[in-house]
Amino acid sequence: MIDPALADAGLGDAEDDDFDANESPDALLPDHRYFDRELSWLAFNQRVLELAEDPSLPELERANFLAIFASNLDEFFMVRVAGLKRRIVTGLAVPTNIGRSPVDALADISREAHALQLRHAAAWTSQVRPALADAGIEMSTWSELTDSERSALSEYFQLQVFPVLMPLAVDPAHPFPYISGLSLNLAIRIRNARTGRQEFARLKVPPMLPRFVEVPGASEITRYLSLEELIANHLGDLFPGMEVLDHHAFRLTRNEDVAIEEDESENLIQALEAELLRRRFGPPIRLEITDDMDAVTLELLVKELDITDQEVYRLPSPLDLRGLFGLSRIDRPDLRYPPHLPTTAVAFQPGDSNTRADMFKAIRKSDVLVHHPYESFTTSVQAFLEQAARDPHVLAIKQTLYRTSGDSPIVQALIDAAEAGKQVLALVEVKARFDEANNIVWARKLEKAGVHVVYGLVGLKTHCKLALVIREEEGTLRHYSHVGTGNYNPKTSRIYEDFGLFTADAQVGKDLTRLFNELSGYAIEKKFKRLLVAPLHLRKGLVRQIDGERKNAEAGKPASIRIKVNSLVDEEIIDSLYRASVAGVKIEVWVRGICSLRTDLDGISDNITVRSILGRYLEHSRIFAFENDGDPQVYIGSADMMHRNLDRRVEALVRVTEPAHLKELLAFFDLAMDPGTTSWHLGAGGVWQRHAVDADGKPLIDLQDKTMGLIQRRRRARSVR
Repeated sequence: MIDPALADAGLGDAEDDDFDANESPDALLPDHRYFDRELSWLAFNQRVLELAEDPSLPELERANFLAIFASNLDEFFMVRVAGLKRRIVTGLAVPTNIGRSPVDALADISREAHALQLRHAAAWTSQVRPALADAGIEMSTWSELTDSERSALSEYFQLQVFPVLMPLAVDPAHPFPYISGLSLNLAIRIRNARTGRQEFARLKVPPMLPRFVEVPGASEITRYLSLEELIANHLGDLFPGMEVLDHHAFRLTRNEDVAIEEDESENLIQALEAELLRRRFGPPIRLEITDDMDAVTLELLVKELDITDQEVYRLPSPLDLRGLFGLSRIDRPDLRYPPHLPTTAVAFQPGDSNTRADMFKAIRKSDVLVHHPYESFTTSVQAFLEQAARDPHVLAIKQTLYRTSGDSPIVQALIDAAEAGKQVLALVEVKARFDEANNIVWARKLEKAGVHVVYGLVGLKTHCKLALVIREEEGTLRHYSHVGTGNYNPKTSRIYEDFGLFTADAQVGKDLTRLFNELSGYAIEKKFKRLLVAPLHLRKGLVRQIDGERKNAEAGKPASIRIKVNSLVDEEIIDSLYRASVAGVKIEVWVRGICSLRTDLDGISDNITVRSILGRYLEHSRIFAFENDGDPQVYIGSADMMHRNLDRRVEALVRVTEPAHLKELLAFFDLAMDPGTTSWHLGAGGVWQRHAVDADGKPLIDLQDKTMGLIQRRRRARSVR
């Protein structure tokens, strides 16, 4: 069924999309050929929610998907919605990618987000919470507890909670307090017993305490009470001599996007630190309240916070289901996915179990393609850099760092290398959104150790994932390169699906050497042999490849395009795909998140198939494969098909050349697009339909489980030999 609002926006049925085959390629493409990117993102988060709603998934995993949905939506409001509001306020209200004004776009978002948040709350209340209870994990209310349980929790409150609470009164002597972004709060109305005067107070729920408090007891059933409900039932201790009339939970979201004019800042680090302080005081963009909040309290909050009615989200309690992440500490493996143990890539398996693999020897033998998290990050990327740090023949290490953990062994390896006297260059992207503060800390740690730390080019984020090791071997210098699709982060490598290519190919080494020199210098101007690099050449290179497939199809040659990305938004790329489709090129797109490309344009997108896969791992790798008349051209790398990636970031794709690696990447794509694999199919009107069972109701293949099994069998086959 087509949403009438989408039809009005030009996103409904494509009845009028027939075209004259004699027209020019540009004339074939209708004006309404894109989906709204913001609504497409909300559709992605709906797919996350559908995983939480799936009763076949383990109960604690369903709760985790509810928390992921909530966290995703917070970031969407803090960045995308905040950006639209900022455009309106500053007068830079340019239309969206489908021609909607920012004001209308905000109304569209509000409508969809309200519906999704209500569905999210209902999924918890009527589906996941009862399922957890059936499995022996109950989320209780205060009224459901026994007297002994209440007594034990009251003792916990006095010892662990009461000392850190800070009630703030609002009266003529006390102005309305600042409400920090994403904090959970209680709005409390009290009456002075002596004067009869009603007052208002705000109480912040301490974020450093467990959101769900385990109820003491020896029962087989594990019971929890939300922290805000525990506090709410002890408000008399906080306001002695006052009568507590009412209390309600609320939560505020603020604009937390960072904007820095780099060319006007002599010191990027100092400018960023100042902006991070300002971020805390960004304007409000969403107010979540419990559905029982009275009109008096709501009117006060709306007035003091300067919030519009459109920005108020009235929801069933509890608010902020990110707190469900805390359930991960529950020791119930039966309520989780069966464990997957990463294997060591076959090429990096040591010949003797008592020795460490020689990474350089293995890479010299042939290129090595690793697939995380199925294959271990620790025994591949981390081992590569740690061996480089201690190897006396290694002269230099150069690496980009976009996101990593503060206690990262990657950072430590770079420090060890610098302290051993090697030349070490770390190109740190301190503007990685929401990781800025952490990146500043370890960037300074690297500098103190003697690492040459640079912060990239003015106006561009450095998003590429590159590492280069220069090693002296028999009087000559050899380059060992790693190009990846994911960050150098050991923690996220366990849950993000990514590829990485290790190679001793001299041309890749030369390409990376030139690229690092340009990144630590002033500009990226040169073309490269085995790399496609943004912002100057990546889009052009991909369009050239797409156009090559179109020409092959027009000449009667086999032609196909396969693209796996997180997001597909860029209009020039999309239009090139449409033209290729018109020419008869078979196009398969595998996208995790936003997709502005449509599959319902008669005569235009007939040859385009779009799938999405979500699961226990975050599909994060990017693959670009072109049939090229029997000589496949396949690239992996860091770039999504978005304006920011292609125009305002340094991104890099590397061409994969080993026949075995090409076979592996294309087989991975085959599995994803197979009708027998669980996935979402993009259909008319931008609606994603989940396909998880066959005609007999049997579950379809889970791509991630299947891939894990295939890689484990590959290792066992090697060990048998």
